[in-house]
Amino acid sequence: MHAITIPEPGGPEALVWAEVPDPVPGEGEVLVEVAASAVNRADLLQRQGFYNPPPGSSPYPGLECSGQVAALGPGVSGWAVGDEVCALLSGGGYAEKVTVPAGQLLPVPDGIDLVTAAVLPEVTCTVWSNVFMIAHLRPGETLLVHGGASGIGTMAIQLAKAVGARVAVTAGGPEKLARCAELGADILIDYREQDFVEELRKATDGAGADVILDIVGAKYLDRNVRALAVNGRLAVIGLQGGVKGELNLASLLAKRAAITATSLRARPVAEKASIVAAVREHVWPLIGAGRVRPVVERTVPLPEAAEAHRALDEGTHVGKILLLAP
Repeated sequence: MHAITIPEPGGPEALVWAEVPDPVPGEGEVLVEVAASAVNRADLLQRQGFYNPPPGSSPYPGLECSGQVAALGPGVSGWAVGDEVCALLSGGGYAEKVTVPAGQLLPVPDGIDLVTAAVLPEVTCTVWSNVFMIAHLRPGETLLVHGGASGIGTMAIQLAKAVGARVAVTAGGPEKLARCAELGADILIDYREQDFVEELRKATDGAGADVILDIVGAKYLDRNVRALAVNGRLAVIGLQGGVKGELNLASLLAKRAAITATSLRARPVAEKASIVAAVREHVWPLIGAGRVRPVVERTVPLPEAAEAHRALDEGTHVGKILLLAP
């Protein structure tokens, strides 16, 4: 088969479409013939040499894909050759074939075509596990999403609205904020021109956000805590603004607030399977009913993944960039 390889870390030009050995499904695994994959920021970090796959995972980038089941490994039940699926991966989505633990497979949701389904597994699992399974966002509460126009952000807006929460977003510029508003965002904050702590306080009569979903990390740590409501929960899922920050613990204590930080890729297989099962139970019906939809900015042929990485680096996209297998 062919896959996007990274012979040496570097810029987008480091991505090389090359012939590689076919993967073979092991115990409890399924072989998927890939129809499409999608670009996530973790792929850019892997390309740069900063985010290696977990031990035993595929060395190729790609944290999600869609396609058809091509073969079943020993001990797999509930799936059949020819099934159309999408999958949460630890790596290997930028390839013509990939093996995946059976517990990380999902059927293609009703109303979504096979190719588009590739953009769903990573964002739905990330948002559902952090905002709902860990931070326990409830109807009537306020969620603040940093990077509201990103793949994660566009999904978080829709899922939070679907459960009856109020949504605030930060994004760069009026065009991205307008797209967030179309998806249901109630409070629109241009982080380039406005202080999100102050704007959120104004919009919530001083209460703040019950839950914050943060992709920035250290740069926003202190301001995120100041933006939290009493009993608020801060879920850190990205480090685009650095890894080390200073925090006034007295502020956290005064608000009886909590901070969690998670990554999805390195979690044990059983934990991923539990998250995938929850997404299938709670999110897939919302997609099937048309209440939540994937947002795809553009499609790029998989062998030209470097072009997709350049587009993500530029930061002008809204939603996801889809990679089409040959």
